[in-house]
Amino acid sequence: MAVAMVSCGIPTSLKLIEKQPISIPGFFNGSLALNPVQKLHVTPKRLALSGSTIILKASATAVEQDGSSQETAAVPTPKVVIDLDSDPEATIVEVTFGDRLGALLDTMNALKNLGLNVVKANVCLDSSGKHNTFAITKASTGRKVDDPELLEAIRLTIINNMMEYHPESSSRLAMGEAFGVFQPYQKIDVDIATHIHVYDDAPERSLLCVETADRPGLIVDLVKTITDINVDVESGEFDTEGLLAKAKFHVNYKGKALIKPLQQVLANSLRYFLRRPTTEDASF
Repeated sequence: MAVAMVSCGIPTSLKLIEKQPISIPGFFNGSLALNPVQKLHVTPKRLALSGSTIILKASATAVEQDGSSQETAAVPTPKVVIDLDSDPEATIVEVTFGDRLGALLDTMNALKNLGLNVVKANVCLDSSGKHNTFAITKASTGRKVDDPELLEAIRLTIINNMMEYHPESSSRLAMGEAFGVFQPYQKIDVDIATHIHVYDDAPERSLLCVETADRPGLIVDLVKTITDINVDVESGEFDTEGLLAKAKFHVNYKGKALIKPLQQVLANSLRYFLRRPTTEDASF
């Protein structure tokens, strides 16, 4: 699965609360519990933070929201890319926020607190800004990260860290509404923003492309929805671009590409899940 992320430190904003462990049988499979606002239940057998809940909250640093603040239009779009495809040994994370990001040492320390190693880091500058790229492995195994809960923890850690050290970024991020100093400059209608397509990629797999409004826990929820209909996720890429999330998953059904009817079932399941009201089922 393709993915890339990283940003400036955030250890001070992580709190651990003991929870009962949740088992996930196999790669990108299993029962996942994630509060869409704040909480992330981490699988004990895959993380050094055994059976814990990570609560991320950006601290309101010395930035006031008033007329003297920077114009929203001048704030670049933050991007966090998590790439599981390009490197067979490590998960690649790329973070871009114009030319405002520094060395991201605090972010690397925060990732280490998640039981991860940053084995390689690279910075390049082009017309779109400064791109900070990290190769990440699990400290316990030395292998790439493929657990959706841990991938979501990485993503939220980087975004939370970005908002803490660059509070103006929260005006361009969907999660700024919950965790940021500044509210997002606009709201996205999830019905309009959601686009789902499934393509034939090879005889043994298909390519699933999803674009939708971003929110906490989205990686976990997407993978859970896919695996609930017995479709396997091989790898992919998850991009956070401001208010939007864009995902590409290589998927298969029993080792083969999805036939057209199953492609339609998958697309409909995801569309229903992403667009359904947040009303609790118990209220009906």
